[in-house]
Amino acid sequence: MKVAIIMGSISDMPVMQDAIDILQQFGIATEVDIVSAHRTPEKLFDFSQNAHRRGISVIIAGAGGAAHLPGMVASMSPLPVIGVPVKSSNSIDGWDSVLSILQMPGGVPVATVALNGAKNAGILAAQILGSHDKAVLDKIVSYKEGLKNAVVDAAEKLKK
Repeated sequence: MKVAIIMGSISDMPVMQDAIDILQQFGIATEVDIVSAHRTPEKLFDFSQNAHRRGISVIIAGAGGAAHLPGMVASMSPLPVIGVPVKSSNSIDGWDSVLSILQMPGGVPVATVALNGAKNAGILAAQILGSHDKAVLDKIVSYKEGLKNAVVDAAEKLKK
């Protein structure tokens, strides 16, 4: 059980690091790589068509600008793909990336998180894995309980 985290460019790494960090927190193995839809199409095809054969269970794909990476991977892979739109230097406030990932045609789904939302992509990947792995599910339950407790504690401090 492993999650692949791919991105179109090394410049996406600061955003995608959040997915790596949260998956490590849950004890989920990751494989991280750069796969450019436009600059390394052969690598994109090989990765997409063979990830499931290499033990990958979920793919998180981050991309900025035209953001074709998540959709192209989803078009060739039987695995769930989670797209992370990245606000890049050539982006139109990130909207081009969001819409490129979000507006997929019927039959080629990509779960899409918020702009620069790699942490949520990691959590969603863990939840997908947790639907078949009780140990991961228990970690998700504990994590969500921690979120609740943080809000309750903040509210109590606010009242004092």
